[in-house]
Amino acid sequence: MIRIGCHLSSSKGFLAMGKQITELGGNTFQYFTRNPRGSRAKELDPDDIAAFLAYGAAHDITTVVAHAPYTLNPCSAQEKTREFAMMAMEDDLKRMEMTPHQLYNFHPGSHVGQGIETGIRLISDQLNALLQPGQTTTVLLETMAGKGSEVGGRFEELREILDRVTLSDHMGVCLDTCHVFDAGYDIVNDLDGVLTQFDKVIGLSKLRALHLNDSMNPLGNHKDRHQKIGQGYIGQEAFARIVRHPALRGLPMILETPNELPGYAAEIHLLQELAGE
Repeated sequence: MIRIGCHLSSSKGFLAMGKQITELGGNTFQYFTRNPRGSRAKELDPDDIAAFLAYGAAHDITTVVAHAPYTLNPCSAQEKTREFAMMAMEDDLKRMEMTPHQLYNFHPGSHVGQGIETGIRLISDQLNALLQPGQTTTVLLETMAGKGSEVGGRFEELREILDRVTLSDHMGVCLDTCHVFDAGYDIVNDLDGVLTQFDKVIGLSKLRALHLNDSMNPLGNHKDRHQKIGQGYIGQEAFARIVRHPALRGLPMILETPNELPGYAAEIHLLQELAGE
């Protein structure tokens, strides 16, 4: 069985998200830890979390993905921005322990003219300052499209960050299909080749989640514009190969396509059919 779900609003709490993804036909989901374009985080309700954990155990929702806000940029040229990234991630990781053994995904950031090596160093320094030996949360670096001064558009950049993090056992990678396609990795015509390259550079054991998004742009365009499944340049046949691939099938797969809830339900059903379920 594939682990498939979508991004949900956390405004009504964890139990509501659990029930919502069940209604949509999925068995995993993603949510923002705080305002995606700001800094505010909603106070967590221990009773709601306890109810969600019980509900998840009963409905096979074992893994969910938390997404850091887009405003988090640990390799910014601005000290104030880096300080916010430190504060937000530190707070997020503390809160994540209330839902133990889950995944925390973030965009590595943009070095904004400082150079890729400086960006990698700053990201690694923040992770080394924040990761704790006893934490249960796995922190995921997201593969990026490589637009502008983004860090993470190449597998080698993510590998260098991982190599610099002392507590690397607490680290993993989330592969975004739109991003890697826009970055120039041809998952349409050579999925096996891309995964072999990922394994050689990073290691498939580090791949912990997928974002399933079609792309509005051709291969290697470095644009990062998501499209609905089967309506972009990646196409439905490529997604059938992705959801059936033995190296990917057991990972949580999160839809971030431009959809409302009925559209997500349709895409979840489509991907389950493509997976042969």
